[in-house]
Amino acid sequence: MSEEMSESGVVKKFMYVNRKAPYGTIYALESLEVVLIAAAFDQDVSLAFIDDGVYQVAKGQDTKSIGVKNFSSTYRALDDYDINKLYVQKESMEARGLTDKDFLVPVEIKTAAELSALMEQQDVLLSF
Repeated sequence: MSEEMSESGVVKKFMYVNRKAPYGTIYALESLEVVLIAAAFDQDVSLAFIDDGVYQVAKGQDTKSIGVKNFSSTYRALDDYDINKLYVQKESMEARGLTDKDFLVPVEIKTAAELSALMEQQDVLLSF
C-alpha cells in the first residue's frame, strides 16, 4: 500500500464499485454522494462501473416516464473534484450493446482482469 501525505494526513485509495442501474434503487445516487464526500477530504478516489452500473454513466438517460430526477449530469462535476479515474468494465459494456462513445464523461475501458488488478491496489473498496 502506498501512502502519500496531504494537508489532512494520510491519503488512502478508495474505489467505489457501481453494479446497479442508475434508477430503481438508491445505490447509484448514494454512491455518487459518498464519492463527493470522500473527494472533499482529499482522498484518492476512483469509480468502477460493472454489470448494470455501466448505465450510470451512459448518455441519453430519460427519467420522465418513471417520475424521478435525472442526476446523470452530476457525473460531469466529478472532474471539478479531481475525480477523473472512472473505469467501465469492457465485458459489461459490450454485453449491454454499449461502446466507448456511449458515455457522458471520459471513462477508461478495462477488462475484468484489469479491473481486478486495480482493485487489488486499493486501500478501501466500497460496492454499491
